Amino acid sequence: MSNLDRQAAPSVCGGRGFVVAEPVRELLSPRRVQLGESTEVRRLLPNLGRRMVGAWAFVDHYGPDDIADEPGMQVPPHPHMGLQTVSWLHEGEVLHRDSTGSLATIRPRELGLMTSGRAISHSEESPRQHARFLHGAQLWVALPDAHRTVEPHFQHHAELPQVTAPGLTATVVLGTLDGATSPGTTYTPIVGADLTLARSAEAMLPLDPDFEYAVLSMSGEAHVDGVPVLPGSMLYLGCGRSELPLRAESDAGLMLLGGEPFEEEIVMWWNFIGRSHEEIEAARTDWMESSRFGEVHGYDGGRLPAPALPPVALKPRGRVR
Repeated sequence: MSNLDRQAAPSVCGGRGFVVAEPVRELLSPRRVQLGESTEVRRLLPNLGRRMVGAWAFVDHYGPDDIADEPGMQVPPHPHMGLQTVSWLHEGEVLHRDSTGSLATIRPRELGLMTSGRAISHSEESPRQHARFLHGAQLWVALPDAHRTVEPHFQHHAELPQVTAPGLTATVVLGTLDGATSPGTTYTPIVGADLTLARSAEAMLPLDPDFEYAVLSMSGEAHVDGVPVLPGSMLYLGCGRSELPLRAESDAGLMLLGGEPFEEEIVMWWNFIGRSHEEIEAARTDWMESSRFGEVHGYDGGRLPAPALPPVALKPRGRVR
């Protein structure tokens, strides 16, 4: 999914100076962003108070939206570089096309993982004949410097490993949780898991104390380490945890996001992650004027033009919190 914000401002993210090295309970409220004509998303990352969680650099939650009489998701071809996109659905379907020739229909609890590497473009749309409801999350993972120019590629995994406990099913989206490892390719120590909790369930989820974590609420009401987390909000948990208590007030869906704190400082603007303002500016020019990002074939419509880039060179902010 694209960042369709026409007033997109560059931001510097990453660096261990912005990581909380101890357990905390920091509730993040979303910013509402219009995505096309019929879809509004709740943006949790980057957030005014929190830019990244491990290598997770961008989190949008959308739906459930009734799109029975609507076109649903319609995101024209647009570019990415320096990141991976993770498409995750609870309801509905999304048709993915990209400039490597990939064509896939992503369904609920299937992993759509696109590694942009040096450059890729893609489109996302609800099929013409689609389910009534659309509900999911779109997430980005920042690629470390050593891997950010890898060849672009797409992976679609319909079957993912699960960890179960009474009242809890955890589907491992990326990385490893409690010994279960996703088949999705990763480039940093990271974990992403979809958690389904039954009403009144109580569970203790094992964590890596070297990771920082956050929990995104997708549906229902659950208490995460004693904090009620409602749909469309996210609880940042910091580092230093070896387990996480969960309790469901109703049937609930959550996403656990975590990873080793991202060492490098990055510049993120629109749909690009780079290391300098100049690199971002060059990528924008290439999208508008060259063939660097390739062509998406089969989408019925034109490409998404890039917004204006503010002429302010960003510099690393250092390690002061």
